[in-house]
Amino acid sequence: MNDPYLNAQSQLRSVAKLIKADEEIINKLSIPDKLLTLSLPVRMDNGSIRTFIAYRSQHNNSRGPYKGGIRYHHLVNEAEVKALSMWMSWKCAIADIPYGGGKGGIIVDPRELSAAELERLSRAYVRAIAHDIGPDLDVPAPDVNTTPQIMDWMLDEYIKVSGNKSKATFTGKSVDNGGSLGRTEATGYGGVYVMEELLKAEKVKKDNLTIAIQGIGNVGYYFASLAHKNGHKIVAISDSKGGIYNAKGIDPKLALEFKQKEGRLSGMEGTKIIGNEQLLELKVDVLVPSALENVINADNADKIKARYIIEMANGPITPEADEILFSKKILSVPDVLANSGGVTVSYFEWYQNIHNEKWSKEEVLKKLKDNITRAFKQTYSKRKELGVNMRMAAYALAVAKVIEAFKKQEL
Repeated sequence: MNDPYLNAQSQLRSVAKLIKADEEIINKLSIPDKLLTLSLPVRMDNGSIRTFIAYRSQHNNSRGPYKGGIRYHHLVNEAEVKALSMWMSWKCAIADIPYGGGKGGIIVDPRELSAAELERLSRAYVRAIAHDIGPDLDVPAPDVNTTPQIMDWMLDEYIKVSGNKSKATFTGKSVDNGGSLGRTEATGYGGVYVMEELLKAEKVKKDNLTIAIQGIGNVGYYFASLAHKNGHKIVAISDSKGGIYNAKGIDPKLALEFKQKEGRLSGMEGTKIIGNEQLLELKVDVLVPSALENVINADNADKIKARYIIEMANGPITPEADEILFSKKILSVPDVLANSGGVTVSYFEWYQNIHNEKWSKEEVLKKLKDNITRAFKQTYSKRKELGVNMRMAAYALAVAKVIEAFKKQEL
């Protein structure tokens, strides 16, 4: 199995050569500033006490407070949170928002817990990290299997423990509790803004453009929804159990309604059942991996037939696959740029909380579109300048920004 942290370090070393970065600084940036490993005793509904292992990785804060989600998943591990915190540093730098990278997680299958147990676990996590977070220190957010409700519990516990009443310590909260309008759609919509800017730059006509999307969670669904609304043809969509295909196009709203009713996508009227591997290898214009890490790797990269890839999942392509795709002239927009809409709107939420403002959804999405298209143009231009793939171009811009900020700090 690919180690995401080794992948992240490998990418950093590659970009260091490209930008001729100081080796001592790269050594520093290849390791998180701080890693919290926690054991959380939580009382279960039956009166027993169960102990959960949890993490918070704080990668680098040269450009601002650490920023990153908290995931609840049975496969959470140290390597994953360290890698994701590093990628968050680059993502914030590319998006040009004043944050560094952080990431957290608890090893748990949340489906096994009652709502009351989930709340007690969430509050236990906050008590354990309370001294290491805050509006100017580390600003957590939702991630896999965490929700606005969980952020609300966490904020409430943080206020109790710290006495700091600022709502800006957590983002991704419910709208009634200081959350931002537009946050739910932000990551998926941001990916579509990036895709449309790419098509413009590549002079691709959008008539009959075909898209395959792996994953119909929050990110995949909102990507599909806006792409469909903007006239693009979604020919394939999948969930963890498999996918569906229709050459004439699929309405994502109807697909989601079917999945919610039946618990799966397969069997939807007018569609053909396909596997997740098949979906990745379809001959489409745009492939959108928006589910898991490492789905495009050395074993299947040569079978990818899409012209363009928009990486909406974190780390969906391994470094070995990157080289194969580049040699095939497949242009992939990296995760740190393509899915930066979420963290960008998280920043907007933090800003609104600090300044006691409330922006309309239209204002939020307009600011997001302006921000992410500017970041895309800079990266696309850097790619041409350096003659590298989009990931290396994005990293070259991001790592240089972090190094510049790091050098300004007194050591």
